[in-house]
Amino acid sequence: MTSSMKPRDAGSLSSAGAKASVLVEALPWIQKFAGETIVIKYGGNAMINDELRRAFAEDVVFLRHVGVNPVVVHGGGPQINAMLQTLGIESEFRAGQRVTTPEAMEVVRMVLTGQVGRELIGLINSHGPYAVGLSGEDAALLRATRSTVEIDGETVDLGLVGEVSGVNPDAITDLLDAGRIPVISTIAPEFDSTAENAAPTGEVLNVNADLAAAAVASALGAAKLVMLTDVEGLYANWPDKSSLISSLSTTDLRAMLPSLESGMIPKMTAALKAVEAGVPRAHVVDGRAPHSMLLEIVTTEGVGTQIVPDGEAA
Repeated sequence: MTSSMKPRDAGSLSSAGAKASVLVEALPWIQKFAGETIVIKYGGNAMINDELRRAFAEDVVFLRHVGVNPVVVHGGGPQINAMLQTLGIESEFRAGQRVTTPEAMEVVRMVLTGQVGRELIGLINSHGPYAVGLSGEDAALLRATRSTVEIDGETVDLGLVGEVSGVNPDAITDLLDAGRIPVISTIAPEFDSTAENAAPTGEVLNVNADLAAAAVASALGAAKLVMLTDVEGLYANWPDKSSLISSLSTTDLRAMLPSLESGMIPKMTAALKAVEAGVPRAHVVDGRAPHSMLLEIVTTEGVGTQIVPDGEAA
């Protein structure tokens, strides 16, 4: 038998069949979300592990090619910590939030927009000219007001830290209309909430990426908000891994919030805010597993935990 007439290996046929089954399962979900916008909060190990970063970029490009409009919102806590340490700038946390001095804010701005965002844009654009970087400062995309925390009954100033108070989605929709993939870093100009017309103060604030992603998803009327994290999802009884919750309502989540671990509170608060603002589904998925974000979107079972409106079936 000549080399051109080799019999096909049975194992390769089985593998090909499994891939075909996944594609067939994905078809109705691809049809459902074609033309829709999905906001993805990129963070955790998915942004510092090279294999996971490449897999995430592939997933985003795949969504773009099947007609979905992906919008990526990212933070960059590990990279900010590393740069502050390199520069010898002390970083203090209070109530789980970084106290951001003007000196630290310059580093935050540089790392988010100039490092994390650029690296992700480069990975996506290795597959074609798709990604365009934005920050919350561009075209007044995000507006923020200064935030504080309460510790032992006392109000504590966090410096240049804020909460998103408004979103102007025009710059994002312009890019989506042009077939691009917006990649948004979460810094935002401060607006004086006490002024009659909410005037800008000239300061730039560090805002939580989970909550910023929720605000962007709400403003865009997104079909989904997907947040990558470093756990499998939300557990009813952490650290009991058998208590992983696949789906829960906004009412159930609101009741659970006070008892959650501090690291999950911003993510689940963001999920709650997004769904209450009209986003049909919000998902928290394990970014440590390659392609987990894609599996959540295009498979029946999905992965992680999804938040649904009250009264709706999972």
